[in-house]
Amino acid sequence: MSGEERKELYGYVGSYTNEEHKTGITLFRLDLQSGEITLMDAYSDLPNASFLALNEDRTVLYAVSETDTYLGGFGGSAAAYAIEAGTWKLTKLNQQPTGGTAPCYISVDQTNSAVFVANYSSGSVTFYQIEDGGKLSEPTQLVKHEGTLGPRTDRQERPHAHSIVLAPDNRYAISADLGLDRLIVSRVDAEGGLLHAHGETAVKPGAGPRHLVYSADSRFVYAINELDSTVTVLAYDASAGTLTALQSISTLPEGFSGESTCADIHLSGDGRHVYASNRGHDSIAVYAVDGPSGTLSVLGWQATLGRTPRNFALTPQGDFLLAANQGSDSITVFRVDAESGMLQETGQSAAVSRPVCVKFL
Repeated sequence: MSGEERKELYGYVGSYTNEEHKTGITLFRLDLQSGEITLMDAYSDLPNASFLALNEDRTVLYAVSETDTYLGGFGGSAAAYAIEAGTWKLTKLNQQPTGGTAPCYISVDQTNSAVFVANYSSGSVTFYQIEDGGKLSEPTQLVKHEGTLGPRTDRQERPHAHSIVLAPDNRYAISADLGLDRLIVSRVDAEGGLLHAHGETAVKPGAGPRHLVYSADSRFVYAINELDSTVTVLAYDASAGTLTALQSISTLPEGFSGESTCADIHLSGDGRHVYASNRGHDSIAVYAVDGPSGTLSVLGWQATLGRTPRNFALTPQGDFLLAANQGSDSITVFRVDAESGMLQETGQSAAVSRPVCVKFL
């Protein structure tokens, strides 16, 4: 069924759990006409399923379990789930330790051969190979981040790996370390199950890089910085695997004086707009992308109609944005104006306990 004919879309929400609310992953359906969101199924077998990723053919869902121990050992874990075609229900395939504490991000390479996890509290990244059927191998490598810490002693007391993102050509991976104020570039050896140190690029001291996204043509990288509420625009040389900072732009309106930190960043499908989430200001910042230079200009802000918007997701066709309001237990749905890039309220939302990550099939 083509995107024009499709009337509904399915996806998953990853959430923090506790004794009262044990659902870590929720299956939902989105009506692509009205924006109505319906919760379809819930899974309580993975504590703190705070970040999700899908393989390229959308047959396996991968999720972290953001804990400090797993089966009595040091560090959290990651799990693989088979997705049943047609119903989109999940069946756990296996679960493996990460070897690092508070795993907060998971990604899959472009060839469905490797999975990567960022362990926030212990400042490390974990490499898995994908086995037959989508299962995770035992960890093939644990890379610990090291280096000079940033100036924020309250948040940058040690390395904090917050994400690891594969380049579109699958040759390099970039890990954002909030504690080191560094984007760490590694060469990927998927067959060998190894990351090889390649280089580092600094952002502004105290910025605290968190997540990143590539431009549509892969010539630029947009990194969102949690601590100083900015986006850093970097030129990316795909052949050399190097980054050069070009611009730093605020995610907050001029004159805002409250407390706020950034969380997530995404690019529109047509590559014309960048979106970034603010926790405290409780908004999505909208930017226009200048194609030739890669630089950003602010278009405006949309309140997420909830507290502490963590991550968010754009539908594949780019017509809706779903914001996960962790602090108010809600997913809110916005329609995207294709021309302006701005967000419009739909009046649609769903109650989900402590939602963090949204992924569409």
